[in-house]
Amino acid sequence: MSNHRQSKKRRYVAWAAAGAAVVAGAGIAAQNSMAATTWPAQRTYTGRAFDTCAAPSLNAMKAWHGGLYGAAAVYIGGKNRGCAQPNLTASWVKSVSAVGWKLIPLYVGAQPPCQTGSSPEKITAATAASLGATDAADAVSKATALGMKAGSPVYLDMEAYDITNAACNNAVLTYVRAFDKALRAKTYRSGYYGFTSSSAKAIANATDRTDLPGNMWYALWDKQNTTTTDWPFAATLWTNHSRAHQYMVNSKETRGGYTITVDRDAWDAPVAITG
Repeated sequence: MSNHRQSKKRRYVAWAAAGAAVVAGAGIAAQNSMAATTWPAQRTYTGRAFDTCAAPSLNAMKAWHGGLYGAAAVYIGGKNRGCAQPNLTASWVKSVSAVGWKLIPLYVGAQPPCQTGSSPEKITAATAASLGATDAADAVSKATALGMKAGSPVYLDMEAYDITNAACNNAVLTYVRAFDKALRAKTYRSGYYGFTSSSAKAIANATDRTDLPGNMWYALWDKQNTTTTDWPFAATLWTNHSRAHQYMVNSKETRGGYTITVDRDAWDAPVAITG
């Protein structure tokens, strides 16, 4: 999910190297900084979702609605966001929500210092905490401008990296904690997109659970539409509608005369509160 649409081949190399329902409910596991705040009810979507680099046109979204997918992920911001977003406006969000789509806000924040390749924004040990807070403030600003209200989640996109590099991993965890804490201070829920072999694994294996993401969107390209049977982490982690699974990438699909290359996701987690 990067460059932020790498080819399937490049994404596998990077990885190796390093029936729908909407439910209004409360709890997310592991939201450690939420206790003192009154939160809007969580909007949860359960079913198939897709993500694609650039938000499709309104006409394409109308043509695709009512088919395989009920939710779509959109890249709301971040210096490492790879695609221009000419369609992604507050008016678009309002219109596609009225059609019936559920939206998943995705933010491409700073990337690990040990990650291969160049990124416009990278974490360092010295800047991890301040950068996490700054990026979270930007994510909230972007979400708010699009009409995604308090109580919505923001999923932080962290691409693959070498988690055996302790200094690099510690910097990432510091950044993620700062990002999540700042999100929650603004009453936005924390989510995280990462790879089961690296960036997601680092979060799952962290001994200190303070300020870690409350929702996990894991990349495991096994073509299994599930968030349970192939769940790669401890069974007690991210329960109660807090999981999503990117199970297939670079699928070129045509519906209603509109062709879009998408990644497929099994979803059982929060989506944006709009309208």
